[in-house]
Amino acid sequence: QVQLVESGGGLVQAGGSLRLSCAASGGTIRTYAMAWFRQAPGKEREFMAAIHWSGAPTAYADSVKDRFTISKDNAKNTLYLQMNSLKPEDTAVYYCAARALIASRTVHEYGYWGQGTQVTVSS
Repeated sequence: QVQLVESGGGLVQAGGSLRLSCAASGGTIRTYAMAWFRQAPGKEREFMAAIHWSGAPTAYADSVKDRFTISKDNAKNTLYLQMNSLKPEDTAVYYCAARALIASRTVHEYGYWGQGTQVTVSS
């Protein structure tokens, strides 16, 4: 039932920062585990970060764990991804996803997906 809409993507120089948002509607995210994935052209969808329904981050991809931070605001029904020290290899479409209760880093285990927001990092 829940619908997800990503926003906050754009063009940024290497070393810069962006904050992505994922607004949920049609249901509360309070009891959902959520995650961020990304997909570059010609590449498989790649796990970035996941968060428990309780709000505690549970996993980060090795490539971003020192630069990205996942969080959620239950009152605003919104998931966030703070991205710092961006690199050209971070260029991709970023997607948020949700599943009931338990977080996962596996694409097929998420039943709800947003349409994605483009992030482009220039050299």
